[in-house]
Amino acid sequence: MRKLDSIAQERAGPDHIFSLLRRLRLDWLLHHFPPRLVRSLYVFVNGFVTIGLLALLALVSRNPFVFPSLGPTAYLLFFSPLAKTCSPRNTIFGHAIGIICGYGAFVVTGAGALPFGVHPGIFWPRILAAALSLSATGSLMVLLGVSHPPAGATTLIISLGIISKPRELVIIEVAVFLLVAQALLINRLAGLPYPLWNAAPSTKPVNEDSE
Repeated sequence: MRKLDSIAQERAGPDHIFSLLRRLRLDWLLHHFPPRLVRSLYVFVNGFVTIGLLALLALVSRNPFVFPSLGPTAYLLFFSPLAKTCSPRNTIFGHAIGIICGYGAFVVTGAGALPFGVHPGIFWPRILAAALSLSATGSLMVLLGVSHPPAGATTLIISLGIISKPRELVIIEVAVFLLVAQALLINRLAGLPYPLWNAAPSTKPVNEDSE
């Protein structure tokens, strides 16, 4: 049963992409190129536009509106937008948890005693901060039911001291809000019922124990 549901979901996946192409009068692409190539192009264009806008904002404002973990978040929001982990709730709260745990580990372990990249050898506080931040982030996401895998990268970026100033941490969360807003706009334009906050019950993954 779970296998059939998975196949059905995979077949329904590109429907919103094809719907958007028809609205933009680009459905001729479907007659000239394989569906997988069209889906790939969709993800490419949306990833370029969303991250490009945030990168431009970062350049103008001189603030870190673009950071590594934003990339996998953007991919998930456009490749599998109806998954529970991609809902605005999980995306926003997931990164927030990563930020809090990352900064907490960074402060508690004393990982900020030396700037990132300065210490030539093994700097144990930073190793401890990385391990503590990632484990705490994963644990809290499970406990609160707000799983969002890219948040694991966010917490490491902070606990390792790559981005560690409190003001910059606020910018990171603002960037996540902006990315979610762009995903909401584009996915809704494509005719997809992307949630305003939480994923609909029907989009929840099938319980593997129910096989």
